[in-house]
Amino acid sequence: MRKVETAILPRIMTRLYFPDDIPAHGECTLPEAQVHHVVHVLRLAAGDAVTLFDGRGTEYPATILRTSKRAVVVRIANARTVDRESPLHVTLVQAVSSGERMDYTIQKAVELGVSHVQPVISQRSVVRLKSERAEKRVAHWQYIVIAACEQCGRNTVPEVASVLPFANWLATLPADGAGSRLLLSPHADQPLAAMIKPAQGVTLLAGPEGGFDDAEIEMALTRGFIALSLGPRVLRTETAALAALVALQTKWGDF
Repeated sequence: MRKVETAILPRIMTRLYFPDDIPAHGECTLPEAQVHHVVHVLRLAAGDAVTLFDGRGTEYPATILRTSKRAVVVRIANARTVDRESPLHVTLVQAVSSGERMDYTIQKAVELGVSHVQPVISQRSVVRLKSERAEKRVAHWQYIVIAACEQCGRNTVPEVASVLPFANWLATLPADGAGSRLLLSPHADQPLAAMIKPAQGVTLLAGPEGGFDDAEIEMALTRGFIALSLGPRVLRTETAALAALVALQTKWGDF
């Protein structure tokens, strides 16, 4: 069994997601989609060091052996199971926002340690996603998650779940589920600072640009969510979830 380490990144090094099997002390060829980035954007060459990670908690120091326009071959060193995950498991349920706001929220949420992302469509969501378009957006958001993991050093890649209507997603929750369920609301009386540490994880629910409507809030409360305030100022949708994540990591995580 490999020893699990808890570590920070010792220095800036190119990290590349490689979801397939990685042979220790062997060679592997990077996916074609990464070749352009490695060769033409980063301008790496033979002899340069990189780190591959499999998305399941293990990383592999590697050295580039050779490059071409269509291929990059690396030699792999020892596998290392390095834990940079937060001790606080947070599922972010984010109502889909417009433009680059959703991209920004997901990217920064991954950097802040979120464990799972569930996009939902609420009554006031500006963006409406269905079928093939929704699948493409989820794939795009998953790419953003991977890029954020490459940047911030996480070796475990959070999953972006399929987009669901808000009511449909709520219906999947057990009435007496474990962990804390927190609904961000500028109209709530209870501050996040007043919450006690949950025995298990947190499900964090953040609304769209116009917020959840009254019926949605009532549905969430009946499913065990607690409405919480982040202070007297009304935060934008791309700010609210991230501010809450920072506060949660400070209170109960690894900040």
